[in-house]
Amino acid sequence: MRNIRDSAMKLLQIALLVAMFSRPLLSQGKISYDDYFTGDAMRIDLYIVADAKEEIITLDRVHREGRWPGNPENLIEPLNYGRYGIKVYDIASNVLICSHGFDAMVGEYRTTTPALNGTKRTFERSVRIPFAKRPILLVIEERDKQNVLRPLHSVTVDPAGVSVVKETVISEGTVVEVLKSGESRRKVDLAFLSEGYTRGDSAKFIADVHRFTDLLFGVEPYKSRKGSFNVVGVFHPSAEDGMDEPRQGVFKKTLFNSSFNTFGVDRYLLTEENKLLREIAAQVPYDALVILVNSKRYGGGGIYHDYCISTVDNTLSGKVFVHEFGHSFAGLGDEYYTSDVAYNDLYPKGVEPLEPNITALLDTARIKWGALLSPGIDVPTNHGKGQLDSLQEERRKNGGEMRKVTESARRTKASDSDLKAIGHKYREKEKEIDRRIEAVRARYAHVKGKVGVFEGAGYSSKGLYRPMVECLMFSNSGEEFCRVCRNAIETMIDLHCGK
Repeated sequence: MRNIRDSAMKLLQIALLVAMFSRPLLSQGKISYDDYFTGDAMRIDLYIVADAKEEIITLDRVHREGRWPGNPENLIEPLNYGRYGIKVYDIASNVLICSHGFDAMVGEYRTTTPALNGTKRTFERSVRIPFAKRPILLVIEERDKQNVLRPLHSVTVDPAGVSVVKETVISEGTVVEVLKSGESRRKVDLAFLSEGYTRGDSAKFIADVHRFTDLLFGVEPYKSRKGSFNVVGVFHPSAEDGMDEPRQGVFKKTLFNSSFNTFGVDRYLLTEENKLLREIAAQVPYDALVILVNSKRYGGGGIYHDYCISTVDNTLSGKVFVHEFGHSFAGLGDEYYTSDVAYNDLYPKGVEPLEPNITALLDTARIKWGALLSPGIDVPTNHGKGQLDSLQEERRKNGGEMRKVTESARRTKASDSDLKAIGHKYREKEKEIDRRIEAVRARYAHVKGKVGVFEGAGYSSKGLYRPMVECLMFSNSGEEFCRVCRNAIETMIDLHCGK
């Protein structure tokens, strides 16, 4: 009871501090960067301890890093993205001088079964802001179940204080400039970092950076906005190639200790080496980070305003990368709803999701992407979903049965001809199911390429909706982003570069 009372008192104190510092905002004009900030970056390292019911944030260290690459005209981020938010107040003037939203691994962890069962875990997370000239009040916020940001932690930071780390940034990596379009503050600075590349793999990493850069700028809207980006690669060798694969009993000594099986999902690849990641990235200007993992396995991950990670040599690695970069750079949500995930109630019923490409359709008169809706489209938009879902489930069961029967036949030493016959039987059934799927799609061909409100998104078959039938945020069969996602990506590019 005392812990609950203490936590409530702490939150009240934070709320009062925020209220005190935010009072002048009603008359506050545009923030002048030079009035409040130097040309450097400030990195704030945090520890976050949490389960589903409780979350505690503590400050680890504050670092002075290299040149701040952000747009000085967009210090107060206008977007409402991310499970967390950071607000920075100038103490001398009581002015909000910087803010932005972000996500963190811990936000996802809190919806998993272990967290719901009370298992607490500790995560690192860093946030970066321009380096302040005077003492600041730093407030970390978290969203409640209605997606309203509430103060969670506050701390005063004196940039001249002896506790601020001013060590020389790690500069041992090999930096390769891939694309230079202009001055950092008016461009999106994208940095690729190496993971699982050994010392002899530097040439491969550089080739992979060029290849993935070309993949990104082969897709709209990046293709049309290539001139808005600067791109570099930073090579640091790992002792071994690849990454950890816990379910396969494979553990590799790599730079960022990246691992599949994140939160129990076999294909989900992330790293928890936050501080090392930030220290290595700090040797170049960056707005967005991508970790390339030297592996043929399928998988990756992306966390908004943090980083994107992808393997490089799977046949679908390019699409995985572009999809995951949609999460980390533009705050896009997953539109698929049939794959296994670790989350429980990630999108609570009756609450509008934050992501620009997912809606709960709580108000049909004011749809999130209403300005982009195709004329005359029905809301919600019928596209034969019930039939398609049933046929896709039939297809999955057929594939599972084929694997089971084939494995059993192999154990009994079946002949090659018998194995071939088994495969032929199930492949023929799959072809028949695919023909029925295409027949349903043909009946609803009139909605293909249209912006509507299609049920099925955000890991939920019911109650959540996406903008178009196909999109790179929906499936790997897509070749492009839907119009709503393209619009959201362009909005993010404009925030970095200015219109």
